[in-house]
Formats: sequence, structure tokens, C-alpha cells
Amino acid sequence: MASVPSEHEPNRADLHKDPSRVSGMFDQVAPAYDRTNTVLSMGNDRLWRAATTRAVAPRRGERILDLAAGTGASSVALARSGATVVAADFSPGMIAEGRRRHGGIPNLSFVEADATDLPFDDDEFDTVTMSFGLRNVNEPKQALAELLRVTRPGGRLVICEFSHPPSPAFNGLYRFYNDRVLPVVAKAVSSNAEAYDYLNESIRDWPDQRTLSAWIREVGWADVAHRNLSLGIVALHRATKPR
Repeated sequence: MASVPSEHEPNRADLHKDPSRVSGMFDQVAPAYDRTNTVLSMGNDRLWRAATTRAVAPRRGERILDLAAGTGASSVALARSGATVVAADFSPGMIAEGRRRHGGIPNLSFVEADATDLPFDDDEFDTVTMSFGLRNVNEPKQALAELLRVTRPGGRLVICEFSHPPSPAFNGLYRFYNDRVLPVVAKAVSSNAEAYDYLNESIRDWPDQRTLSAWIREVGWADVAHRNLSLGIVALHRATKPR
């Protein structure tokens, strides 16, 4: 059995995606998480978040679940519409940091939650969304099924996740950045550079756009579609729960 890192030892998840190790890793990077993501993505994280918010199209009076919300940056963008937003994450450190930063927003709440066993009722949300979190779940299809369960009939799913650029030439450049440049930058700006080694591995191991779309259909979502962002570095997947 793998040893559990101490409180001060860098925690590194692996592709087995043991929930306790993944959660512990995110606990350790929580304070600088958003800043590090902006640096490593060269500012594209803000563009991806804006595209996700437009796809969700939040409206006043709606109830929205933002799963794998981290410190709540995406949730705040959704809450600005007046919708009631639940920011859920399985990392206590991320939830604590989110509450510290955004706890004063009245229509935004933070909940610790396991994506494969959500603590919400059936048909509770008008829209569910998950950005850069499905890849870290050890049973992603179960998480997609749970998101379906808690969405009302006719409600919508929006998934923003790393993917695979369809252009071989651009994909080669992207892999060079992830393999050679990203680790160097992560060591300079992150409190746990090893966490970003896992990030790179998880992106490489993650299925392409077509495969993820098939998973979404398989668990029962309808009207499944996707579009690429940043030449396919990221894909935005959308679907609807049948009535």
C-alpha cells in the first residue's frame, strides 16, 4: 500500500486516481491554484471559463451545480447572473479557500462532494457543469450518471475538459510544451510542482473528444455535442437530459 504523504510533504496523485490522494494534492495547491493555472495556460484559462459561462447561459432563478469548482472562480462567474449556484468539490482545501474568498456572495454556496456519489436530490438542478474535473475522477462514467440524476428533465450539462488537438502538427507542439516547458514553469510558480506532473500525465491519458461524447451518451444524456477551444487543447461538451 502506498504511504500517505505528511501534511508538509508534496502530495502527488497518479493515474490510479485514488480519491484521497487526488483530494490531498488539490488541498496542497489550493491557495495558489488559480494564479498557477493562469500562468501555465498563458491566460487561456480565463477564455475557457468565459466560454463555459456562455455555454451554461445562467439565468436568474435557475439552480446550477458547478462540480469540481475548486476555489469557485467559475462559480462566481455563474452567480453574477443571479442564478443560485452550488460550488461543489471533493477537496476540503479548495472548498475552504473558496469560502474564504467568496463566502459573502449570497447566491453562492460551497459544498464538499464526491462526484461519484453526489449529496443532492434527483432532478434538483436546471444545469450542471464541470470544468477540468472529470479527468480527475476514478470513475468518470459514474460521475456523468450522477450529474444526470441530479439534473431536472430538460436540464443541461456543460463539461469543459482538456482534450486532444486534431492537428498532428499542433498536437506535437502542445505535447512539447506539456512535456518540456510546463514542468519548468510549474517548479517556479507552484507550491507543489509534482502535482503538475500528474496534470500532464492525466491530460495525455484522457480520451479524445469523440470518446468522451460517447461516454456522455452511454449514461443517458441526449443532444450531445462538442466544440473545440484553443485548437482542441480543450473541448466544451454539451448535452440535455431527456424529458
